[in-house]
Amino acid sequence: MKYFLSFFLIFASVTVKSEEAGPLIVGAVVSATGVHETLAADYRKALLLWQDEVNAVGGLLGRQVELRLLDDGSEAVKAGALYRQLIEGKADALIGPYGSAATMMAAAEAENARRVLINGAGWSREVHKRAPRFVFQSATPYRAYGETVVRFARDAGARSLFILARDEPAAREMAAAALAAAQKARLAAGEVLSYGGSLEDFAPIVARGRAVNADAWLAFGETRDAAEMVKSLKRLGYAPRLFFARRASGAKFIEMVGQDAEFALAAVEYDVRFRTAGNEQFVKAFDARWSAPPGPAGADGYAAATVLAEALRRAGSANQEKLRAALASLVVPTVLGEFRVAAGGEQSGSRVAVVQTVEGRAQIVWPAPLETAKPVLPYPQWGERKLLR
Repeated sequence: MKYFLSFFLIFASVTVKSEEAGPLIVGAVVSATGVHETLAADYRKALLLWQDEVNAVGGLLGRQVELRLLDDGSEAVKAGALYRQLIEGKADALIGPYGSAATMMAAAEAENARRVLINGAGWSREVHKRAPRFVFQSATPYRAYGETVVRFARDAGARSLFILARDEPAAREMAAAALAAAQKARLAAGEVLSYGGSLEDFAPIVARGRAVNADAWLAFGETRDAAEMVKSLKRLGYAPRLFFARRASGAKFIEMVGQDAEFALAAVEYDVRFRTAGNEQFVKAFDARWSAPPGPAGADGYAAATVLAEALRRAGSANQEKLRAALASLVVPTVLGEFRVAAGGEQSGSRVAVVQTVEGRAQIVWPAPLETAKPVLPYPQWGERKLLR
């Protein structure tokens, strides 16, 4: 009996050590097919890059990292079942899917199973509305767009704002945050003016903006919206002191309006030029691995993995309660900026950057630590502009 007990203890010890020496499994659902395939591609590539980098230096907690990536086919309704599959498959940690709708499904499963999930690409406040205990957002939330541009406008001397939003969830959320930030800063701002996604002639809205004569025009919508606004502003000869439209930047915008893109302000979640922690090395490594620089989705994926890795190190194990506690108090720099969360796991550290088109190129003009140029303000009157050569 004594011999049997000694043998059992030795066998149990070997078994535990064998299990601990096995791979640390990180599960994620990433759209590899369907309508989100192209959008989510960099998210997946960044996770794979991170896996290689971590394993090259010994892994995490003394174990090699094994990524288990499943495909939801760009159908958010499938995300929940796939995360349940990862949980039942004994994944040690979870990284969220691409997109807010899919993340809501994933978050519900993670919370129900009391499994930590890093929300890497679910930007909507709806994901954290019910204050989950096990879901932590590393992605830059939609509200950051509204809060950031109001702060920029205030610093630029604006005291009154004209806020517009395309009638869709993300834009409404950004605009609502802008209005709340304006009220908190005691800036004059009426109700958010909503417009339909099919609107092509912004002349009536320009007339309303001109009538209130606000210092800053703040619009949250798509690239086409921004281009049509610029066309209407020029046609009607009106130039607010500050013109911001969330998507008024990049090659597509310039293609639509040509040199009239000059001096428009926009916002970006990420830029390869960001002087954030580890970004220069990330860009070089991503480019070397995938023969192209990372986009915002790549930064989202890499930031999520960075946060998870640091939380695991601080927790000292993959125990879910210890990991949850580590994340709740964690403050760590990422390529997107600082990670820290408020109650309910919503990201409260990182912000977006304001960019301005100057001589055909988007320059980062805010915040100061990231700027590549000083902003050109006020927004020049149409008759005062010079043609670019």
